Amino acid sequence: MTLPRRAVLAAGLAAGLAGCGRAASTTPTWGEPVATSEPLAAAAGPSAAARPTTAATRSAPAPYGAKVKDTLTKYLKPTKDNPKHPGYAGAVALVMQDGSTRMTTAVGHALRYGAGPVDLPAAKRVAMRTDSIFDLASLTKVYTAILTLQLVDQGKIALDAPVLKYLPDFTGAGKDKITVAMLLAHTSALPVGAKVTGFAGNTARWQSVMTTPLVKGGVPGTTFRYSSTGLMVLGRLVEKFTGKSLDKALRDNLTTPLGLKDTGFQPLKWVADKQRLVATDARTSRGLLRGTVHDDVCNTLGGVAGHAGVFGTARDVAVIGQMLLNGGTYHGKRILSAATVKQMLTDVNKGKPAIDAERPGRSADHGLGVEMNQPWFMGKLASATAFGHTGFTGTSLLVVPARQTVVVLLTNRAHPNWSWSNPDTHRVAVHNAIAG
Repeated sequence: MTLPRRAVLAAGLAAGLAGCGRAASTTPTWGEPVATSEPLAAAAGPSAAARPTTAATRSAPAPYGAKVKDTLTKYLKPTKDNPKHPGYAGAVALVMQDGSTRMTTAVGHALRYGAGPVDLPAAKRVAMRTDSIFDLASLTKVYTAILTLQLVDQGKIALDAPVLKYLPDFTGAGKDKITVAMLLAHTSALPVGAKVTGFAGNTARWQSVMTTPLVKGGVPGTTFRYSSTGLMVLGRLVEKFTGKSLDKALRDNLTTPLGLKDTGFQPLKWVADKQRLVATDARTSRGLLRGTVHDDVCNTLGGVAGHAGVFGTARDVAVIGQMLLNGGTYHGKRILSAATVKQMLTDVNKGKPAIDAERPGRSADHGLGVEMNQPWFMGKLASATAFGHTGFTGTSLLVVPARQTVVVLLTNRAHPNWSWSNPDTHRVAVHNAIAG
């Protein structure tokens, strides 16, 4: 389960904000699963122009398609490995291979529960669609990493330079040794989260983030410790050198060049069809969350931060994976240099220990902004060159260069209660189905 990390992330937040760990107050009645499978050309939505499709893609179904769909559908109800609750209310899986979409499937519901949580009557539920828009949670870190590496390409920052050189307010004992690369590789010795409550405004909140002390006994550059704080700092670095807020930097430097019209922060401002928004929490402290970021820290900061807050569709996420697989380009648009992508997708933590209370058996393998060779979520698709990332809400991106394959799995396992299931179970099952 993901309780330990979430508990740490919630430290310093008001109890009413966190609302974590409580069991549901009602006993839901499980309805029959809803499953749909659409060819690439059939999906609606404003980003259709950015979705390449060919007759060959539609006429050549993936050999693992039925197994993936069966796997997704299974977790719409309690299972032996998750007996008390469904794994999620709904999910979307998309697989690209050799640059073409081989399968895309949606199951279950984008909205299943109301605040309380209560199981909504069938007429009020919203079925999941292949173009549903998810809270991507920590997949945001990949986007922030790409924006940071663009600055490296432009010569504005250096990976081996101390962060303090660029951000003078990044203060605290030992933090002068932290480099940009360490933040990307999670070896900075910064803690998972930062205190952002109890302050009068965002200026003070961000000052608290920037002055967050190292973990006790932590030595920068020596040990892998997953840190959302580090990516929050990188988001500020992006803002400084682009001269734009992080949401606008994302829009101008990544999503617009790639034609990703269904990706961005604060989706309630730009999503026209609100039925496409996937719900997350539905408990009492913040009520039903749908289009509002699930991460409490990001929410307190206004919904825009380097570690969380980006929303998007499976297809848009897949484009990010394909762009990296292509060496930094997609449909003629260069986002990163090939040399920088090679650095990004190289394990920079070889030989280093990893400290992760949730996954004590994990390795430190990590590139510059992406996880590498992690069987705990990649399953049988894990390999020395496989890379990707996960998100707390139940999202994941996995790229397997040896197979020229991009896998996106987006679930709303935090709907209505993130403590109901372990999302790694679903990720491994889907990836194993694809691996064969």
